[in-house]
Amino acid sequence: MTSHAVDLSRGRARTRVLEQPVLDGLFLLTILTVTFHKIQWELAGSLTLSDVLTSVFLVLFAWDRFERDDGRLTRTAWVALVFFALFALVYLVGFYNLDTSQALAQWAKGMVKFVLHFGFLVAGVALLARRGLRFYWYALAAFLVGIGLNAVYGVIQLVLAEAGVNLDELLIEPITSRQTGINVFGAVGGTQEVFRPNALTGDPNHLGIELVIPLLVLTPLYLRLEWGNRWKTPLAISLAFLLVVQLATLSRSALLGLGVGALVLALPYRRHLGRPAFLVPLAGVALVVATIVLVRLDFFLTVLRARTNTSRGAASPHFAVYDFIPDVLSTNPFLGLGLNNFAVYYEFVTGRPDFGPHSFYVATIVETGLVGALLFAAFVIWLFRRLGAARRVGRVLSAAGDPLAARVRPVAWGMTAALVATLVANIFYLTMTFYYFYVFATLAAALAVVAAQPRRE
Repeated sequence: MTSHAVDLSRGRARTRVLEQPVLDGLFLLTILTVTFHKIQWELAGSLTLSDVLTSVFLVLFAWDRFERDDGRLTRTAWVALVFFALFALVYLVGFYNLDTSQALAQWAKGMVKFVLHFGFLVAGVALLARRGLRFYWYALAAFLVGIGLNAVYGVIQLVLAEAGVNLDELLIEPITSRQTGINVFGAVGGTQEVFRPNALTGDPNHLGIELVIPLLVLTPLYLRLEWGNRWKTPLAISLAFLLVVQLATLSRSALLGLGVGALVLALPYRRHLGRPAFLVPLAGVALVVATIVLVRLDFFLTVLRARTNTSRGAASPHFAVYDFIPDVLSTNPFLGLGLNNFAVYYEFVTGRPDFGPHSFYVATIVETGLVGALLFAAFVIWLFRRLGAARRVGRVLSAAGDPLAARVRPVAWGMTAALVATLVANIFYLTMTFYYFYVFATLAAALAVVAAQPRRE
C-alpha cells in the first residue's frame, strides 16, 4: 500500500471517528427537544426545532452509511422500514382523493412531517442497536428530561402568569416571532383568571398527556431501585413534582390515560403499593395539593365543577367528531379523505382551516380510511410485541442473576403502561400524530434489541 493510500485511509478513519459524536449528539438533541413545540417557524409550513435537527440527522445518518457502504439493519429496523413503506403507500394512494388546492397543501405538510418522523424511527432503531445499552439509557434520559424541562417551564410560566407576566413573550417570541402564552381556561367570579400551564408544548392537554410517559416509565424503575441507591431520592422528588404539574394542567384526557396506565402497572408491582417508597411521595403530593386548594377553596371548587361537568353541552365537542366517521366511510371507506385533511373538511363546522379533531382515532379513520386504521393497529400491536420481548429479556436476565434485569424489566413494563395510557388518552385528544410519539415508539421498539445484544449488528 502506498503512503498516499495509507494517509487517505487514516483520514477516512478520523472522519468517521468525528462523525459518530456529531451523529449521536444530533440524535440526543432531537430527542431532548421533541416536546418543545413552541420553538417553531413558518417555513413552507410549521417547522419545529426538532424537525430541523431531524433533517440534519437523517442526512448525516444516510451519508455515514453510504460512505461506509453499509446497508445492514437489525430485524427490528427492517420491520420499522416496512411499516414506513406501507404507511407511505397508503398516504400516496390517498393523494388521489384530494380535490382542492387547500387539501393538497395540507397533504403535502402531512407528508413532510411523516417522512421526518417515521424516518427518525427507522434510523433511530438502527442507531440504538449499534450503540448499545449505555447509549440507549442516554437516549431515554434525554427524552424524559425534555418532558421534565417542559414541566419546570410550565410551573414558572404559571407563577409568572399569576403575577401578570407572560414568560413566552420574554423567551419564545423573540426567537420565533410567534405570539404564544399560557392557556386561560376562564375566570372565576369574572375577575380571577384560571390559568392552565402549556409550557413549551402549546396546549395544556398536550403537556398533560406527555407527562404520562415519564410518570409511568420512571415509577416502576424507582420502585425497583435498591435502598441507598443515589437515584432513589431524586426520582421520588421528580415523580412527585411531575404529578403535581400533571394535576395543574387540568387535563381530563391525561388523567384518564394515567389512571388506566397505573392499573397496568398495579398488577406486576402490586406488592410495592403498601410500601413507604410508594406511599411517602404520594402523601407528599396530596399534602401539597391540599395546601394549595385550602388556601383558595372557593376558587378550586368552581374550577373542579367546570372540569367535571358531564352535561351534553360540555361533552359534545369530544363526542360530536365521532359522528363524522359514518359520513366519510360512506364516501371514502378504504383510504379516507387524505392525510392531514380532517381540518379542511371540518372547516364548515369550526370556521377554522387548522382545527383538528378531539380524537386521534377519528383523525386516522377520516383521513386514511379503514386501510390506514388497520395498518396503524398493526403498528401498535408490533410495538406491544417488542415491549413483550423486552420483558422476556428481563426475565431471562433475572433468571441468570444479572442485575441488569432490575433496569430492563421495569422500563419495559413502564413503557407498556405508557403506551396503553397514550392510546386511552387519545380517545378524546390528538397527540399520537406528534413527533414525541414516534420518539417514544423508537425507544420502545429498540429496548429488546439493545438489552438482549448490546452490539447486535
